[in-house]
Amino acid sequence: MIKKSGVAALAAMVLALSACGSGSESPPAQSDGPRVLKLWHYEAAESAMGKAWAEAIKKFEASHPNVKVEFEEKSFEQIQKTASMVLNSDEAPDLMEYNKGNATAGLLSKQGLLADLSAEVTGRGWDKLLPGGLQTTAKYDERGVMGAGKWYGIPNYGEFVMVYYNKDLFEKHKVEVPTTFEEFTAALDTFVKAGVTPIGTAGAEYPAQQIFYQLALSKADRAWVDAFQAYQGKVDFHGPQFTYGAQTFADWVGKGYLDKKSSGIKAEDMGVSFMKGEHPMMVSGSWWYGRFASEIKDFEWGHFLWPGATMAPGSSGNLWVVPEKSENKDLAYDFIDITMSKDVQNLLGNSGGVPVAADPAAITDAKSKELIESFNTLTARDGLAFYPDWPAPGYYDVMVAATQNLINGSKQPAAMLDELAQPYEDNLADLGN
Repeated sequence: MIKKSGVAALAAMVLALSACGSGSESPPAQSDGPRVLKLWHYEAAESAMGKAWAEAIKKFEASHPNVKVEFEEKSFEQIQKTASMVLNSDEAPDLMEYNKGNATAGLLSKQGLLADLSAEVTGRGWDKLLPGGLQTTAKYDERGVMGAGKWYGIPNYGEFVMVYYNKDLFEKHKVEVPTTFEEFTAALDTFVKAGVTPIGTAGAEYPAQQIFYQLALSKADRAWVDAFQAYQGKVDFHGPQFTYGAQTFADWVGKGYLDKKSSGIKAEDMGVSFMKGEHPMMVSGSWWYGRFASEIKDFEWGHFLWPGATMAPGSSGNLWVVPEKSENKDLAYDFIDITMSKDVQNLLGNSGGVPVAADPAAITDAKSKELIESFNTLTARDGLAFYPDWPAPGYYDVMVAATQNLINGSKQPAAMLDELAQPYEDNLADLGN
């Protein structure tokens, strides 16, 4: 499951999408009443994906006059915690957005809960729109390990973690955008001396663990990522990478770079605090970008890649997956096809997303161009390092608890790394590695 630098041209891919399906799924017999496509996703309405997929629903219903899309918005946490149970019941949707990686989509594919999309991928030409590294998170082998095997999901956007910053607060405190790690920590010190907590984060969900992982990545290389994420080598949880990440994270809490109270904060509250101008910086993903562009009115903002690192948490976007129990697989495939169309991809790109099949000339929004340029910079240096919770089932909750323990000081870095090591090693044993 290795990200290749061929993703660098992500925003510049302009390829024709085949309009016909593979014929691998026969539609159910038509009834007198309308059919229903039951769709779940967890993107906010004002996010780039939320806007693009709302448009896709309109286009789908226009091209399928006897079909009604029944959309239910779910939270990321809700789907993360209940997917296996729901997809093994009669309540499963026909199409669902789901997290990618061994611990999530890989686990569901191994459990037989996801439909094999391989025939549709080649029949509809999706593989041509998702070359190289973009296919990594879409394919899973019989062990549920990503990077090879059958197609169980389709991403239609890219994502990565960056540093969002409040330009007005930077100007007020005479802080320049840092280009080195030393300049970064100097900027953090400047804000702390002024009585301002520089980085807003959320320990109760994913953001804090991504900071810990980003710090580890600043001392890592691709071989280390491959070992941790793809089991292509031995991972030493007390080696220089994780040790630096844990110790530096704990130091940052002690220095006031991160709020000690953030252990109980959720991602939504973190984002709202940044939008209110309460923190000069926020470390999180591109999924916030479109929402910030729509909702931040009181100050100027921007972003930069983590100084002093060549890699960052990131990958192709979350996946469209089709539950094996879906009775409308043909409709689900048609909907995925529409989300890969140029119109929807262009809208996604101009709304603050990172499209996989947009027309570069159609991306006219200045901030969207900045986002795509940063993604291309990162992918050109093979810098997408996935996410820390991916390697093992249940690892997301392990990561949340471990970083909370660092924030509130209930565990020292070495003990926190032991907390991470055991479930990882247990999973390797289960896989026979």
